[in-house]
Amino acid sequence: MTEAPAPSGRARTDVYAVLRARILDLQLPPDSKVNIDAIARELGVSQTPVREALHQLEGDNLILKTPGKGYRTTPLLDMDQLREMFELRLLIEPWAARSAAVNRLNNPHRALAAGLQHFISGAETEASTRHLLVAHDMQFHDEILGASHNEFAHQAMRATHCHLHLFRLYPADWTGEQTIQEHGAIVEAIRDCDPDAAENAMHEHLMGAYHRFAGAFASEDEAGPRPATVARLT
Repeated sequence: MTEAPAPSGRARTDVYAVLRARILDLQLPPDSKVNIDAIARELGVSQTPVREALHQLEGDNLILKTPGKGYRTTPLLDMDQLREMFELRLLIEPWAARSAAVNRLNNPHRALAAGLQHFISGAETEASTRHLLVAHDMQFHDEILGASHNEFAHQAMRATHCHLHLFRLYPADWTGEQTIQEHGAIVEAIRDCDPDAAENAMHEHLMGAYHRFAGAFASEDEAGPRPATVARLT
């Protein structure tokens, strides 16, 4: 697995980007202690930007800080947490897709279609689509939630950081083709201002995603515990 590059500058955002990539790629294994001094020495920075980056990663729910014990990466989702997360998404996101399709004057289908094309174009040139995929998926669902004009629902979903946690469950060779097909069906329904079709397409997408992610747990049961340094994608 390719190591995340060290930051060229010394800004907190550089350190944050490196650590975030390493957590998502499981180069910093789940539920493991984070050595601030070792990271600072490796990246050639002081401990201050490392601490600032870890604080930002706390906000992403990728890092936990325990008084007197320091920082640890968060554990991976277990099967019960996966089910609970998708139960929440199934309550909110099909409704949000329906709301977006009803919005004839400010319909988000152009932005959604542009996001799809950006991913497809990038996937043709990138050796690995993993980080491109999670960026697209986050933006796609966030755009639909924003089009609902319900800030409480929008912020509730953002607070789960579900895409970041799910991303760490993916097997590394997944291309995202199924997700892109499902996203395309959602975009078409929203473009056509068909609320029933948009709601159904989002529901089918989330159900499909849930079963793909659940399959990762079944694969682990058959193969034994997952290696700490190997990311999983569906």
